[in-house]
Parts: sequence; structure tokens; C-alpha cells
Amino acid sequence: MKIKTTKPIQILDITALVEQHLEPDANAVLIFVPHTTAAVTINEYEPHLIKDMERFFSELAQGSWEHDIIDNNAYAHLVSSLIKPSLVVPVENGRLVLGTWQRILFIELDGPRTRTIYIKNL
Repeated sequence: MKIKTTKPIQILDITALVEQHLEPDANAVLIFVPHTTAAVTINEYEPHLIKDMERFFSELAQGSWEHDIIDNNAYAHLVSSLIKPSLVVPVENGRLVLGTWQRILFIELDGPRTRTIYIKNL
């Protein structure tokens, strides 16, 4: 699946997109983004927290980095290395097993871009 981001750093709730791809006999689902400047995580999707997270990520790796000589996005690589490109979420009775406030979040760190998300039922 493809998604488009609109900001340099952006957090999108992709829970509903993942749910649309669940198969009835799945025990779990793998969510993977094949990018070195994007990631996925599980957290609450509350507007103030999302703004805080976007600010946190934008401030986390500020500085002068060697990789910036190539394409000026070292901060995005550094931050994404802390978050990771994949998640496995359990599935029961055709539904994601998530806590009350948990959502699957896609994190863009070098946008805007068109990104790919792979969803694999396990």
C-alpha cells in the first residue's frame, strides 16, 4: 500500500488501513516500511501528543552530521534507527489486539514523500 505525507515530520494513524488488510484466519500481522527515514510504532493518537512527538523527533537529532554532505537528512536516519521499520501485532477473531488507546502509527521523518507500507498476515 502507498501513502503520501505532506510535512517533513508527520505522524499518521494507519490502524484502520492495517485492519482493512486483515485476513479471517490471521494470528498476527506484520507491518513493515522499507524506508530508512520512516518508521512505525504503537502509541496513542491524541492531537497534543502527536504535536509533541513531531516536535520531539524534530529536535532529537539536531546538529551537524557527516551524512548531511550527501543529502542533508542525517537527522531522519538517526531518529528512525531508534524507532524501527516494523511491528508485529497479534490478531484475535479477525481484530487487532491493541490496548484501549493504542494505535499503529506511521512516522515520516524526511517528507513530504510517497511511502510504501507492507502488511502481511501471519
